[in-house]
Amino acid sequence: MVYQVAVPVLTAFAISALSGPVVIPFLRKLKVGQTEREELKSHLKKAGTPTMGGLMILAGVIFTSLIFIREYPKIIPILFLTVGFGAVGFLDDYLKVVLRRSDGLLAWQKMLLQIIVTGIFAFYLLHYTDVSLLMKIPFCRDQYLDLGKGAVPLLFVAVIGTVNGVNFTDGLDGLASSVTVLVAVFFSVIAIGAKSGIEPVTCAVVGALLGFLLFNVYPAKVFMGDTGSLALGGFVAASAYMLQMPLFIPIVGLIYMVEVISVVIQVGYFKATHGKRFFRMAPIHHHFELGGWSETRIVSLFSIVTALLCLIAFTAL
Repeated sequence: MVYQVAVPVLTAFAISALSGPVVIPFLRKLKVGQTEREELKSHLKKAGTPTMGGLMILAGVIFTSLIFIREYPKIIPILFLTVGFGAVGFLDDYLKVVLRRSDGLLAWQKMLLQIIVTGIFAFYLLHYTDVSLLMKIPFCRDQYLDLGKGAVPLLFVAVIGTVNGVNFTDGLDGLASSVTVLVAVFFSVIAIGAKSGIEPVTCAVVGALLGFLLFNVYPAKVFMGDTGSLALGGFVAASAYMLQMPLFIPIVGLIYMVEVISVVIQVGYFKATHGKRFFRMAPIHHHFELGGWSETRIVSLFSIVTALLCLIAFTAL
């Protein structure tokens, strides 16, 4: 138990934490700074803060996973989806902050890459693992949902939706990191209890995020960028599928879902009313911020909500 739990947490934490004093100055030297929206006056002071710090998280997760990959081959699909989406995010960040292409990847390019990465994951899951696409039904003991051929399209929706949900959540110092470390702890506990064989990578993500939070809590010295947020979204979705728990994502990842829905509502309402806004700003964490809430208060609230939702998810098993 110590080997597959404590060692991954401590190893990934050490790599992520120790890489900070190296990676952050390097990113600052490359001038890969964050740009902020003018509507958020309190964020203007953050302009220039290094982004792409998700590389620190990925370094911890990848190196730690490689130690365990031979004994725990079930971590391969989770590692692939995490690194695959991290690579998409890295390319987007690189185009935006290094090559100064303001839009980064075009929307269709990003979506195409996400579909390709998800497709490879689905193919591997179906042909190279014994993991079924049957899904545990929350609050129904030992009951599974069988969608037959419909399970594959749902997988694409669940994976890409989760990835973009985490991406939208990354907007305040420590927000996506704090919420996702709780989700990672939830999946780690389930993985350990079920002896699923994925606990080294879920625990590695916990450790890597804790190390990253040393530099990402308010006031942040580095942001994860799309490199980190897309990678973490891939991790959450892959872990859920390896545990046959995608139906639990709306519970433990409710914050992600609310962030996405707030953007959809804002855009739809803006178009329908020819310029009016439903929220002060979307994603919804900015709505609270413009309402006078401090970043630390919002992060604390969202983290507490996620912790309670994880407890609810435990009861739903």
